[in-house]
Amino acid sequence: MGVTELGKLIPDSVRKTVDFTQLSNRIVALDAYNALYQFLASIRQPDGTPLMDSKGRVTSHLSGLLYRTINFLENRIWPVYVFDGKPPEEKTLEIARRRKVREEAMDRWVKLLEEGKKEEARKYAQRALFLTDGMVEDAKKLLRLMGIPVVQAMADGEAQAAVIAREGKAWAAGSQDYDSLLFGAPSLLGTSP
Repeated sequence: MGVTELGKLIPDSVRKTVDFTQLSNRIVALDAYNALYQFLASIRQPDGTPLMDSKGRVTSHLSGLLYRTINFLENRIWPVYVFDGKPPEEKTLEIARRRKVREEAMDRWVKLLEEGKKEEARKYAQRALFLTDGMVEDAKKLLRLMGIPVVQAMADGEAQAAVIAREGKAWAAGSQDYDSLLFGAPSLLGTSP
């Protein structure tokens, strides 16, 4: 459900900047949904429109996933992508709130585009992120075709990634969310202050 303020409690003395070379020959369990949302937000046209194929299907998430994973492999970092399962009941209200925020951002984006305000529209487009089941399945298929392990979590992917790291099956969990630490990840990669 997100613990946005947790990062402020982490002392600078335990934060480290890690170079890719320090991760060589290590397995990292990655929060797949977190990565996919990152790509959907950042890989867009100037007006905020996501990348699409010739049939109008969104491909921003696949492009980001492909190139980031290739970058990992070129640096001998072995990713395991962990996908969310069914969210817990306690998260129902938060999911509804997030959906409403996305729908409002989508409405604002469309309105600003109609008004010709492309730069302003882009920031709303980045908030109007919808990850469909089909997009998730396409991401899993791409990873499997690349020979990358895919783990389907029972619930939160970041929780499962933390467990994989805690059990020593991965060196660290990778996510932009601090929740992984609450689930017992010994190390967390990818979180910025």
